[in-house]
Amino acid sequence: MRPIVVTGTDTGVGKTVFAAALTRALGARYWKPVQAGLDEATDSASVVALAGLSPERVLPEAYRLKTPASPHVAAEIDGVAIDVDSLTPPDVDGPLVIEGAGGLLVPLTRSVLTIDLFARWGFPVVLVARTGLGTINHTLLSLEALRARGITALGVAFVGDDHPDSIATIAAFSGEKVLGRLPRFDPLTPEALAEAFAAAFDVKDLTS
Repeated sequence: MRPIVVTGTDTGVGKTVFAAALTRALGARYWKPVQAGLDEATDSASVVALAGLSPERVLPEAYRLKTPASPHVAAEIDGVAIDVDSLTPPDVDGPLVIEGAGGLLVPLTRSVLTIDLFARWGFPVVLVARTGLGTINHTLLSLEALRARGITALGVAFVGDDHPDSIATIAAFSGEKVLGRLPRFDPLTPEALAEAFAAAFDVKDLTS
């Protein structure tokens, strides 16, 4: 099974929550190549907690940047040079879930966007999108960007309250598969997340 890349239409859309649920459902390992911002819980730490994983199933980040900003800016502030050629997914036994930083067009360096790295890898991508206002535009633009670079989208995973018309409109205009929807959780627990993922998503859609 090839690695699965989880990306988002924007920052804060819920891709780490989805990535945690997917990692648990697949019995996978998780890798976040570039983490920008260390003051709060990192995405890797969040996945350990939300997926109920043993820490060794979460692979260390290639770059841990202190500044909470776009990676290219955070690296410059921190005095770090990101070598994009070194960002090669580790070879592991079994499935691997890779989470990108922010949205698809977030710069990793002054010359390389996140989506350019995904195109190099050639792995299938799950696009995580919010359900609220603005999602039609952001999601359709993101899917167009993936197509322009020849990147296979497994489909769109939504996070948020149910907005059937927005979701149906995205499916109709894009022709991409709606994989499912996770609600917002209060409280967010590993058990609630796993139950909601199992009810809303078919793992076969994510492994074919």
